[in-house]
Amino acid sequence: MAPEQQRTDLLPPDSLRSKQLGLSVSESPDLGRLGLQDSHFRMTLGELARTVIIAGGSLYYGGHLQPGGITNFLIEELHRYGRRDRPLKVCLAWTVHRAMSQDQIAEQKELLGLFGEIHFLSRDGDRLDGPVDEPVADDPSADESAHSLTGLRTYMTANTSARIVIGGKRAGFQGDMPGILEEVLFALERKQPLYLAGGFGGAALDAIRSLRPSYAEWFPPAQDAPAQDQRLLKGLERIEEAVAAEQWDGFENGLSEDENRLLAASYRPSEIAALVGRGMGRLIGA
Repeated sequence: MAPEQQRTDLLPPDSLRSKQLGLSVSESPDLGRLGLQDSHFRMTLGELARTVIIAGGSLYYGGHLQPGGITNFLIEELHRYGRRDRPLKVCLAWTVHRAMSQDQIAEQKELLGLFGEIHFLSRDGDRLDGPVDEPVADDPSADESAHSLTGLRTYMTANTSARIVIGGKRAGFQGDMPGILEEVLFALERKQPLYLAGGFGGAALDAIRSLRPSYAEWFPPAQDAPAQDQRLLKGLERIEEAVAAEQWDGFENGLSEDENRLLAASYRPSEIAALVGRGMGRLIGA
């Protein structure tokens, strides 16, 4: 192994202190086709969380607080690493926390404890002092859901400096486009480094195929795939427009072309985490 790789594969303790990384992740529809299971997906999330948390960084994740979900999985991982300075920032869109009762919110705050904190957001994505003390509202319109989710992603992008992307739905999503694509779009507009892990397929691989087509040749589209959601196609089109306007495609992330190509295809948890750590380490040392 080259000396530089030895230096950057593992991030030194506290090297990411005060660094805030966005985590864009949701279930991929391609797991079965790739011969992978949800356990492989979650092992990768665990390795990525470990890489960032042990190096002193913080993770921003926008999701929900339902049992068995990704947020609860991340909380369980934090309990293993022992950091008690609330490194996980769980960002809740307006329509998400408005569907929760005060008792449900209190229970989740207790579960997070010293390992994380909840950021409650307004319809427009501004941080609130806390949840709204009003009756539960759990039947928002499609427009209100889309608006509040865009506000959530705007807030997370404004409060992070780089983004890790993995998986992502192509259908059955709320919003103007798949959430993964909207978060990639906002990162590109702010010229933030992207770590696009494509080995689990999904919208993350669609974004890679749009940005660097040759990186996605390992996984050709299915011949019998259903027609793609027009919102997904529009999202990919907006990503291409952002790259053209900003002259930035997110791959200026501390990794070489070969390493980014490997990250675009790998499904191995330790390899993905090592590549992300290597890229961040080089950016810090630049």
